[in-house]
Amino acid sequence: MPNPSNTARSVEETLYSVTEILHDGQQGFRKIGDEIKDPVLKAYFLDESLRRAEFRGELETLLREQGIHDIKEKGTAGGALRRTWGEFKVKMGGGDHTLLSTAEQGEDAAIQTYEEALANTDLPLPVRKTLSTQSAHIHASHDYVKAARDNSD
Repeated sequence: MPNPSNTARSVEETLYSVTEILHDGQQGFRKIGDEIKDPVLKAYFLDESLRRAEFRGELETLLREQGIHDIKEKGTAGGALRRTWGEFKVKMGGGDHTLLSTAEQGEDAAIQTYEEALANTDLPLPVRKTLSTQSAHIHASHDYVKAARDNSD
């Protein structure tokens, strides 16, 4: 029989890893939205930044329901590095294509994090459902960003 304490810890760690990547996405989309020139893409990125904040809120609610009230507000080192590298490339004249490439890399990391989270067999059904819904949105966003990048040459 599984140890309830280990199961709760496993769910907590899984949700923390996803909230961290969502924090990265929220920050990254906001920065790109501020920098990108195309007005349609600017609106998209700023909207996606808000969507990532909403997703984090949903997961933080699930964490509170699990009895966790001290929720950390931080991203990953990889996310910070991608944002810094993207800013550097733009300053060197990279433009919208560079920003879109950076965004796609961030979405690749988000997809991987969600796949790892959904592989956790300890997730209760409401958590799994929330992560699955969010993951579908992340995949669609990735495809949109990739198509925009491919068309920005």
